[in-house]
Amino acid sequence: MIAIEHTLVSDEIVQEKFVCDLARCKGGCCEDGDTGAPLDTKELDIINQVYEIVKPYLTKAGIRNIEKNGRYQYDKEFGWVTPANDDGICAYGYRDAQGIIKCAFEQAYNDGKIDWKKPISCHLFPIRVKVGREYELLNYEPRETLCSPACALGKKLKVPVYQFLKEPLIRKYGQEYYDALDAYHHTFVVKK
Repeated sequence: MIAIEHTLVSDEIVQEKFVCDLARCKGGCCEDGDTGAPLDTKELDIINQVYEIVKPYLTKAGIRNIEKNGRYQYDKEFGWVTPANDDGICAYGYRDAQGIIKCAFEQAYNDGKIDWKKPISCHLFPIRVKVGREYELLNYEPRETLCSPACALGKKLKVPVYQFLKEPLIRKYGQEYYDALDAYHHTFVVKK
């Protein structure tokens, strides 16, 4: 484990390799799970603020689900989460022409309609953040079958998990935090 600021980071985040291969996994992480995406409590207000802007990007099933069950839900195990449709896909997800699940928030962001990309838990995947009393624990948790193409592509391209997730790590923790991970990688991992 690596201690940085108020976090404990799994060594795998700097040692293992990972690059999403959407052509192979089809964005399956947006439909494979017990609930929708975990949400930070600050993100609840953001979702309320951007919902009407994002709504045109949603599927009919997603809109029905959200309007029936709410823009987010509370789960006893995971806390606040996005709603999931009956087929398991996140209510904020949709399939593109290639069958890849895309995020309505991210598409609205890419189109310049909103300035919030998507829930940080989605952006950081396959890193899972568990909040403890004194530390946040960052673990590398790819899905064994679903993420095997991403693990293979990461190995082929020689891209460590933390480098692939540079943008969301900086978004959540800042540039200095990312630089500390990078320094650890170059000091302890690259020299091995």
